Amino acid sequence: MRAIDLGVILLYLVGITWFGARFRKSQHSLRDYFLGGQKSPWWAIAFTIVSAETSTLTVIGTPALSFGGNFGFLQVVFGYLLARIVISFLFLPHYFKGDLFTAYELMQRRFGVRLRKLTAGLFLILRALAEGVRVFAISIVISVILGTGEMASIAAIVGLTLFYTFHGGMTAVIWTDVVQMILYIAGALVSLFVMLGQIPEGWPYVARLASEAGKFQVFDFQFAFSREFFSTTYTFWAGVLGGCFLTTASHGTEQMLVQRLLSARNQRDARTALFASWAVICFQFTLFLVIGLILWVYYRDTGLAVPEKLDRIYPQFIWDHLPVGAAGLIMAAVLAAAMSNLSSALNSLASTSIMDFYKLRAGHHPEAHYLRMARLATLVWGVVMFGIAYVARHVDSVLEAGLGIASILYGALLGVFLLGVLTRRVSERAAMAGMLAGFSVNMYVRFGTTVAWTWYVLIGTLVTAGVALAAALVLGDFRKQEEQPGE
Repeated sequence: MRAIDLGVILLYLVGITWFGARFRKSQHSLRDYFLGGQKSPWWAIAFTIVSAETSTLTVIGTPALSFGGNFGFLQVVFGYLLARIVISFLFLPHYFKGDLFTAYELMQRRFGVRLRKLTAGLFLILRALAEGVRVFAISIVISVILGTGEMASIAAIVGLTLFYTFHGGMTAVIWTDVVQMILYIAGALVSLFVMLGQIPEGWPYVARLASEAGKFQVFDFQFAFSREFFSTTYTFWAGVLGGCFLTTASHGTEQMLVQRLLSARNQRDARTALFASWAVICFQFTLFLVIGLILWVYYRDTGLAVPEKLDRIYPQFIWDHLPVGAAGLIMAAVLAAAMSNLSSALNSLASTSIMDFYKLRAGHHPEAHYLRMARLATLVWGVVMFGIAYVARHVDSVLEAGLGIASILYGALLGVFLLGVLTRRVSERAAMAGMLAGFSVNMYVRFGTTVAWTWYVLIGTLVTAGVALAAALVLGDFRKQEEQPGE
């Protein structure tokens, strides 16, 4: 019986790898490899945006949040919507002026080449670390399927994803993302109805118990300037403000998401894709939180032992209790989320490495040379992902670990991007000083305080902007920028 499920998973892995690799024929230039030739429709861009911000962390981490708590995480999702409004009117007009391949070219245009390299370098560190945690999350699923957490199993998934990303570039990423998004949402819906079928009283019973236990609570409006207030992860203020700043940083300054926006045919399509992606994200998180509620009732009524790591709750239930074939399909859907996110990260890391570093130093070469180097960079980052995943095996919540890592660096990135688009009065030197201060403060906040990760980006952004403005005054850069407005 398990052989049928394993066969379904194997069929999916082989099929999606073959499908993605077929796009190699359309890769003739860096624009094709990194931006899909800017030919993709807005709805495909919307799906790939969701895929880029969704991963195995979402699939296995979100049910664990409602299993052990409530629906408070949705407060962060409302912040995601506010961020999309900011990005669409503040950042998109700048990204569609000129011929940009990466977000960090905007920093060179506004400040200089040193800041372009600094912001690009921070992205490489940020995405490598955060993606390493996400790749590690695959081991949780693999260990459930095969009964082992061997790194060889992770290597197989990384290898297959690397294969089609290496060959097909961004076009492969976009269209495999569309397929994988449909598959894993469908798999989640199937698992939800199968789970409900194993509870005789059905949804009314689940809803009643969850309501009595306060599981449906979304908003927490507590407000007080105290240690407890800033240490609570999911309050309305931390969720909406934290979610807004987090998503403004990730979708507005990080190459993995900006690259998708730049792949759209025009600014209007990019804006439409951005807002459509929020509707999918909201539905997706709600769906997985509901799954967590059903699992909570099931474990409560059956008296089954709860896994030591709550992140194992959802994949363990699927593999142990779902019908043959359905379990394989849904596990394939979980792996689909992992592969789509990993392919996105590999392509964006390669694009930043080539466009923001290698091409700046290599000078003039034929397009074919840079295309070969882009594929080589993709291969190198695949190896790096595997190494970081191996080191990142000892974390508690994979979802919050991934978001926490990202949030440490996002503040410095968002702060300097806001300075770049909102003021002409801060020079490159002052901006770099602000970034260093923002990153340093966030490192202290992360490792020296109990402040929740939802506040990291806001704190880092304010510190970066504040220190940069102060440095500009001290260095006399306000006057310089006023005298040379076109600089």
